[in-house]
Amino acid sequence: MSFLPFSCRSFLSASFVVASLLTLGGCASPVVHDALVPVSLQVAKHHPQTVAVTTSGGSETSAAGKSQVADAELQKAVADAITQSRTFSRVVEGKNGDYTLTVTIFNLSQPSFGFSFTVGVEMGWTLTRTSTGEKVWQESIKSEHTATASDAFAGVVRLRLATEGAVRNNIQQGITKLSALQL
Repeated sequence: MSFLPFSCRSFLSASFVVASLLTLGGCASPVVHDALVPVSLQVAKHHPQTVAVTTSGGSETSAAGKSQVADAELQKAVADAITQSRTFSRVVEGKNGDYTLTVTIFNLSQPSFGFSFTVGVEMGWTLTRTSTGEKVWQESIKSEHTATASDAFAGVVRLRLATEGAVRNNIQQGITKLSALQL
């Protein structure tokens, strides 16, 4: 009879489970702007004006946390989507645009466990005429995306893919609505 609380076999089994979870879990990886840009955008119009893009509400990813969307990555993705779709004639830096587009992440809803991860994001879109400060358009857009185990087995990768998809869908909706405006 042993007075130890765990047998060698129990210890090895528990060690294997912990090692497996750490391997499958891994460290969170940040969202990158290339994965946030919609592949194909159908736009209603091509506006001849220029636009500056600013973003807020994002945060950096920590290794122990969940994948997050940094403001710089979101700004690059929105600017690239505008450029690729030709929604505006050009994206400019600073206050030099005819318009300023501000995109703010209000809410990023991410699950912690599961085989399918559905991430939801709500972002505020505001288009302001730079010369007058007049808000031309303002809307809150909600979107989501689901990544399954067939997309990625590792949970942290699946969560990043779902986050990227939710933000990409939001950008697609935002650009589509921007292109339909009468400017």
